[in-house]
Amino acid sequence: MAGRLRVGVIGCGLIAQVMHLHYLRELADRFEIAAVCDVSEDARAYCARDFGVPMQFASWQELVKQPLDAVLVLTSGSHAPIAVAAAAAGLHVLVEKPMCFSVAEGKEMISAAENAGTVLMVGYDKRYDPAYARLLEAKRTLHDLRLLRITTLESPIAPYIQHYNLRRGGPLPKALNQTLSEDDDARVDAAIPGADALSRWAYRNVLLDSMVHELNAMRGMMGEPDSLEFVDIRETGLTAIFKYGTAQCVLIWVDLPVIARYQMEFALYSPERRMTLSFPSPFLRSMPTMLIIEDGEANSPYSSRSEQVTSYRESFKEELMHFHDCVTGGRTPVTSGPDSLHDIALCEALVAVHRSRTRLDHPSELSMATARHQQS
Repeated sequence: MAGRLRVGVIGCGLIAQVMHLHYLRELADRFEIAAVCDVSEDARAYCARDFGVPMQFASWQELVKQPLDAVLVLTSGSHAPIAVAAAAAGLHVLVEKPMCFSVAEGKEMISAAENAGTVLMVGYDKRYDPAYARLLEAKRTLHDLRLLRITTLESPIAPYIQHYNLRRGGPLPKALNQTLSEDDDARVDAAIPGADALSRWAYRNVLLDSMVHELNAMRGMMGEPDSLEFVDIRETGLTAIFKYGTAQCVLIWVDLPVIARYQMEFALYSPERRMTLSFPSPFLRSMPTMLIIEDGEANSPYSSRSEQVTSYRESFKEELMHFHDCVTGGRTPVTSGPDSLHDIALCEALVAVHRSRTRLDHPSELSMATARHQQS
């Protein structure tokens, strides 16, 4: 397949309006936005009008029947049912994170795409950030990595999006809202059976909705962890410790809902060099990610610090360009379905270790996830 792709966008909420639709329009040489879908009539009508989209649907089941090349699945909830149906219809699929709610669901998605010969890609925009790629290059200069610290200070979203012209749909009908809520609950039950209320909340709202980004970026940088040593889930945050050989990775997520100062840092420490990648809010277009490198000399007071701006290219736009290349050029996505499923396995493992207070070897292996479910 070559040239311009006819795409359908399923889900016309915040991330669609702020990022995906905006950049699909900028990339009009690669994409034609042929259809939009949302359960909210106001939201889909607004997006269809503002982005010049000829077809709009209330039901994703109707959208995947249209003559399209690909779909973007940007809805809340699990993306598995839509992705499986889209692949069966011969459509390539880009799903926003999380790809699904459980390893079992993810396997269904992967199988559907493989059977149809279609692309399944997961939208981890940070993996396509030019500064992240620069850090991967710079990491090769570290000869004795001792610590990777991943820190996320979650902040309120509203201050970061109030300057955009967004259209929010009204409240959903009570029956539909209940159906969607029950579907979420059932899928969480299947992923972490028997879990307590705090673990269920953290799995759905912290791990799948937020920290799955950090887990994917950690794996992209370090590979699969040797072990998951410790996890503590709290109402206000989560702390986890992974082992990579002799190096330790400390993952910290904390909710700070008052100050609009979002912060996500990947900091790598070796004796002779320190590197910190500082991400801006994901809702700010083309805000550069800062790479800070600190150096020194043994037995000397000399030290230096450099702050590097790698690029102003937007990671969401780079992600869409990569998806186009994979569909038209037969490439395997950097964040493919099979690779991204290991992030869901890690989410399940984090809850398991928190509940058991026991370290877990090879926590991202899919076979470990299967074994945990058989023991439940």
